[in-house]
Amino acid sequence: MTRARMASGLAVTALLLPFCGVGLAKAGAFPEGAPIVIGLLSMIASSVLLPALCEERAPFRHSSSYITAHTLTGERSVDLNRITTVRLLTTFSYGRTYRTLLVRDAHGVRLGITTERGRRKLRRAIEKADAGAARGGPRPRVSRAARAHLGLAPGRGLVVHTILAFLLVTVSGSLYVVALLRLGGQ
Repeated sequence: MTRARMASGLAVTALLLPFCGVGLAKAGAFPEGAPIVIGLLSMIASSVLLPALCEERAPFRHSSSYITAHTLTGERSVDLNRITTVRLLTTFSYGRTYRTLLVRDAHGVRLGITTERGRRKLRRAIEKADAGAARGGPRPRVSRAARAHLGLAPGRGLVVHTILAFLLVTVSGSLYVVALLRLGGQ
């Protein structure tokens, strides 16, 4: 199992921990309100940890065909000549929108590109892959929002993506809090 999958599993486990804590609270091992507090803390920690697991951090290296960067789970190198998917991850904090391009190559390595230099290299790699696809080569799957963020498509896809990402974050966060409060009220 890779380090990134283990860290993602840990974050998801932290989100599920309060639901397991309800049984322990009913048995008298925890105070009644402990699962709610644990749930709110784990929601905050997981919302910060999950998006940051594969984001590039300094120091990073770029070559003609690779982007290598340090992440929270170690060093990762993405082969720009063998990109399979590119997605856009949008997060929100303190009134700002943060965008990370999640790139996966044929080796299964995933890296979140956040720097301008990385975006330029990725854009050139996608343009090269698209030109190769016109000659019969494989074409990476690039989401409409990622293409718009890289300037390869009209910006409409980026607006729709941002609205949907905001709704997903707020609705899922609200449902999680409601579930925690319902569990704590029993």
